[in-house]
Amino acid sequence: MNRNFILYILITCLLISCKKDDESGDDGYMATPLELQVPPLFEDKLLPPVIPADNPQTVEGVALGRKLFFDPILSADNTMACASCHSPSSGFSDSRQFSIGIDGIAGRRNSMPLFNLAWNYTENFFWDGRAVTLENQALEPVEDPIEMHNTWPEAVASIQADTEYPELFQDAFGTTTVDRTLVTKAIAQFVRTLISANSKFDRYTMGTAQLTPSELNGLNVFMDENRGDCFHCHGNPNSPLWTDNIFHNNGLDESFTDRGRGEVTGDPREFGTFKSPSLRNLAYTAPYMHDGRFETLEEVINHYSEGLVYSSTIDPLMKKVDQGGVQLSEQDKADLKAFLLTLSDPSFISNPAFQNPN
Repeated sequence: MNRNFILYILITCLLISCKKDDESGDDGYMATPLELQVPPLFEDKLLPPVIPADNPQTVEGVALGRKLFFDPILSADNTMACASCHSPSSGFSDSRQFSIGIDGIAGRRNSMPLFNLAWNYTENFFWDGRAVTLENQALEPVEDPIEMHNTWPEAVASIQADTEYPELFQDAFGTTTVDRTLVTKAIAQFVRTLISANSKFDRYTMGTAQLTPSELNGLNVFMDENRGDCFHCHGNPNSPLWTDNIFHNNGLDESFTDRGRGEVTGDPREFGTFKSPSLRNLAYTAPYMHDGRFETLEEVINHYSEGLVYSSTIDPLMKKVDQGGVQLSEQDKADLKAFLLTLSDPSFISNPAFQNPN
């Protein structure tokens, strides 16, 4: 065979190999598979987690997503990261009523906590459900003018020019070429690892902890339709997510400056409805409600006890709105708070795997 022809074939193969190395999503590359550490409690009571076929969990993908989550490189001025509004110490939420973007502008909703989102079977994210996947959820804040106020081309260019990231993308996805799809895939992989299942109540459910009489009465208040009546929207011991992931108008306002889910769907029947947040980790996630109007759990409990306000879209589950709420006794209020705090998980906010690696 002609030597020049052989040389031509070798060069062509080399060029194809290099091209593949720079293309997003090389089908031939396999990162190290990583199964989610599903708690036994979840295995017993929940369906398997939602893992997209086109974004499987990998060791390298999670590591990359963790680095990106804590890195302000995604913002226009390199001052704001995902973790700026979703801090581990606050249950991956924000202790401020409204998060402040890079231009000093406050948002209009409280930052939702991030945990156990791989079990969100309804696949709607944010208070209004406008994002339908975790990958999609990670797209918006980068370009939001009151958050990171960047553009994706600029964010991608910054990551591409970094000395470390191209190699990390190679490890995670088999390509050194960064794009926003791979950025959000990596962040979503990390967020799916944020699992909280070691609260006092979890251990009580598993038979390794005891509740006090006050906490037990609080559980009874929570489950009693004639007292707290909380379980319809927030689940019960057989549903350890402590949310139904559905949208409700819980009697906060007579009229709506924020239409919530109705702002997304345009359906007047959904004006003023917002997604039920999980009751896990309430010890760390104050302030409460979509607009962070309540600073304490006492205020939240008082709202449902005697602060309900009627509006045209109020949820039928707010059955006692005509009398202002469920009218709890002071003892039941105190016991309900004691129970709710048993749903908090100190090991979650201190887990070394969930902290800033940078």
